[in-house]
Amino acid sequence: MAIKLFVSDLDGTMLPDGNVVSAENIAAVRRAAAAGVTVTIATGRMFEAALPVARALGVDVPIISYNGGLIKSPSGRVYEEHTVDSALAHNIIAFCKERGWYIQSYSGGVLRYVEACDESRFYENSQQLTGQAVGWDGLFTHTEGNCKLLLATKGRDVTLVRTEAVLAAFGERVDVTRSADRLIEIVPKGISKASALKSLAGKLGISIAETMAIGDAYNDLPMLKAAGKSIAMGNAFPEVKEVTDYETLTCEENGLAAAIYHYVLGMEADAPVPLRG
Repeated sequence: MAIKLFVSDLDGTMLPDGNVVSAENIAAVRRAAAAGVTVTIATGRMFEAALPVARALGVDVPIISYNGGLIKSPSGRVYEEHTVDSALAHNIIAFCKERGWYIQSYSGGVLRYVEACDESRFYENSQQLTGQAVGWDGLFTHTEGNCKLLLATKGRDVTLVRTEAVLAAFGERVDVTRSADRLIEIVPKGISKASALKSLAGKLGISIAETMAIGDAYNDLPMLKAAGKSIAMGNAFPEVKEVTDYETLTCEENGLAAAIYHYVLGMEADAPVPLRG
């Protein structure tokens, strides 16, 4: 069955780092769009951080941001929005404050954290954006309208421990996932890249069987499992490769472009070797 909706993760999939999309990936996306395929982005990033990438691709299609919390087009049309309950967000922030953990919020499309530190600089550098240091009072002031909350840590071991702690305390009301070894994403219960993919496909009149998704990290797993067909990047975590239909080249090798040419457009040039099937 022909692919009508192709959904790509950003960091580690379309982008090695920052907001610079390779000429090869841009050409492949535009080739697919010209063939009638809707190509879009699904990312844990805030919408404002994903927007420069969509503009570089030259497509005005709905962007899935905040791990599914917001579906919005570059031209400003909001298709769907889900936010963490304000009182719950307050409690999660307080939970982190008590433990001295770094947490950041996104209310109103503004990145906020307590104070500039290694974690804030790590995140800002990886996203090529600048946030606001607002203190704990500032975070508590902006608990309304957060599509997600994010904890950044020093490394994988700390991330695993804090993820379990957040799940134990709030897991009945939020979903928690890891988008990288140092990042913990907290979104409303039932919201994910998978829920957004299904919703967007329905809004576009496209069956799930006609969808394909590509990614590399843990927060991509629900989307990859939900899509009609799925592709893991060559640099993907082993757990991601285990659940996908195919594997492409690494992000640095423009694996996204190779996947589009082979699996979406049926072209043999630069085709990666399938993982299965």
